[in-house]
Amino acid sequence: MPNKLMQLTPLPTGMGYAHAKLKILKLTANHLFPTVIYQLSTINYHLSSTLPHHHFPSIPLPASIFAAYPKKFSGLEKSNFVDQIRIFCRSGHGGAGIKHFRRDKLTAYGGPDGGDGGRGGHIILRGNSNLWTLLHLRYHKNVLAENGERGGDSNRTGANGEDIVLEVPLGTIALDEETGEKEAEVLHHGEEIVWLPGGKGGLGNTNFKTPTNQAPEYAQPGLPGIEGWKVLELKVLADVGLVGFPNAGKSTLLSVMTAAKPKIADYAFTTITPNLGIVAYRDNKSFCIADLPGIIEGAAEGKGLGHRFLRHIERNSILLFLIPADSKDHRKEFDILVKELEEYNPELLHKQFIIAISKSDMLDEELMDAIAAELPQNIPHLFISSVNNKNIQPLKDLLWQALNRQEA
Repeated sequence: MPNKLMQLTPLPTGMGYAHAKLKILKLTANHLFPTVIYQLSTINYHLSSTLPHHHFPSIPLPASIFAAYPKKFSGLEKSNFVDQIRIFCRSGHGGAGIKHFRRDKLTAYGGPDGGDGGRGGHIILRGNSNLWTLLHLRYHKNVLAENGERGGDSNRTGANGEDIVLEVPLGTIALDEETGEKEAEVLHHGEEIVWLPGGKGGLGNTNFKTPTNQAPEYAQPGLPGIEGWKVLELKVLADVGLVGFPNAGKSTLLSVMTAAKPKIADYAFTTITPNLGIVAYRDNKSFCIADLPGIIEGAAEGKGLGHRFLRHIERNSILLFLIPADSKDHRKEFDILVKELEEYNPELLHKQFIIAISKSDMLDEELMDAIAAELPQNIPHLFISSVNNKNIQPLKDLLWQALNRQEA
């Protein structure tokens, strides 16, 4: 990038920058100071490259400007994988019933005919198998359903408030932020759950007439809706979860076994969000496998990427532990991973474990026998290599057999 300034300047209108009320954006990267001016008034602007940046104040850079510098600032962009959001929700209040008496040209003193109020709008969760993240709800901080309308005369019931339907990926859990109580869980496509029901409409005075009280002078107000801060949390639905330290070869294995294209590199924490892939098996059968971010010692206490992604493991039927062949102590590495899972949630130890020694193309028979002797004898293990597809098909067979045993 040339060391000069890119900016938007006004078209010839006789107005200066101060009159146009422009705000200046200053980026600092590799000792270059590109400045981008964007329009806050109704004047049109075009690209230029003349004015010095020190004439203008610095303000924070909006995400929209990253498109101009995709390589330089790609690491600053927010991830598209959003698995937890916090939103304020309020279902609709019920409409009030009314006190009214029939009056028309033929009826001077008619009886009560006040109608009931309408129901407040529900907030509904609907499962959608085409979604895999909560990204589409990230910027909807307030979800407010419509209130029911008040009743009318002639025993007319008020209109119900319009419901709000939130489409969420399968595996979404709705929690109350204050108590942490689980309020709903969506597991199937098209499944609809009334998360926050709207308030019931009040009764009109026609409901309170009796032989001894033929002209009731009162009606009910509508019931209030439910409101509060809520949390939507996604736990990825996958049959098999890949568990291992950073750089154990999890993403490479996923790219070999499925059509997924995860980021692969030779540094730790290449994977910072879960990746899903569908493993094609014999006779057009398939199962889902999830590549989870690497776990390090102390992850349950918040180290590394912490326990943010450990919750996704709770959904997996089988946990496939990947331990690289060049590990200093294979058994210790396995024990650390199991310990972190136990500290996060002891119920994870009831899942079926399978061990895969990755990068085994560098091992001979003698080394493989030595490593096998270190591993737990009650857990099946396999030596694999994603580079030359060594034992990839036997690994699929082992996983498929384990899944079918669980279903049986």
